Amino acid sequence: MNTEPLVGKHAVVTGAGRGIGAAIAAALAQAGARLTLMGRNRAQLEAQAGKLATEVHVETCDVTDPENVQRAFGGAARALGDVSILVNNAGQAESQPFTKTDLGLWERMLAVNLTGTFLCTQAALPGMLGAGWGRIVNIASTAGLKGYPYVSAYCAAKHGVIGLTRSLALELARKNITVNAVCPGYTQTGLLEASLVQIVQKTGRSTEEARAELVRHNPQGRLVEPQEVAQAVLWLCLPESASINGQAIALAGGEV
Repeated sequence: MNTEPLVGKHAVVTGAGRGIGAAIAAALAQAGARLTLMGRNRAQLEAQAGKLATEVHVETCDVTDPENVQRAFGGAARALGDVSILVNNAGQAESQPFTKTDLGLWERMLAVNLTGTFLCTQAALPGMLGAGWGRIVNIASTAGLKGYPYVSAYCAAKHGVIGLTRSLALELARKNITVNAVCPGYTQTGLLEASLVQIVQKTGRSTEEARAELVRHNPQGRLVEPQEVAQAVLWLCLPESASINGQAIALAGGEV
C-alpha cells in the first residue's frame, strides 16, 4: 500500500490557518503532497506550516479580491510548481433573520463563500489543464443541501458552491480533473464557537443549551470533527478516486 500517494502533487488549501483547513493541510501533507497554505492571517499560516512534515509555502490571500488571488496563486506556482490539488475551504457564516439581512451581509456571504471559490478555481485550473490531472474539492456545507433558518445568505452561497461543483465537474469530465464538494454538518471549530456566542447573545440561552441545539441536528448526537472532514477530502484527492466526480458528500451523521 502506498503510504504517500500524493508525492509530487502541489496542493493549495485556502482558509488553512485553523480548523477544517488546518486539518485538511495536515492530511494532505501526510499523504506526501507539497502544500501552499493560504489565508488572511500570516501568523496562523506560518504556525501551521511549522507543524507539517513536507515542503510548505505560505501566501496571504483574500479570496474575495481578484488581484489578490492572482498574486497568491502566482507566488504559489513559482514556489512549488503548478497546482495539482485545490481545496476551496475559505468561508464565513453570519446569521440574521431574513428581514434583517441587509445587502452588505448578503454580499459578504456570496463573496467569501461563492465568489472566492470561483476566483481560486479560475486561478488554479490552467495548471491542471496543462498537466492533464487535477483535483478540486470545495468545502460546502449541509447548508448547501438543505435550508436552515436565519442563515439564508449563507445557505444561498453554499447552494451556489454545489451548483458550481456539479457544472464544472461535467465540463472537465474528459480532462482527468475531478470536482467534488464536501458538505460537513456542524463541526467543532473556532467558527462554530463564534456561532455559539452569537446564539447566546441573541437568544439568551446558555452556551450549553446553544450547543445542544446544534448537536440535535446530527442523528449521531455529536459534532463532526475537523479530521473527519480532512479524511473525506484526502479520499477525493487520491489518484484512485478518479471516477468520483460532481458529488456533494454530506458528513453529518445522517442529517441529510
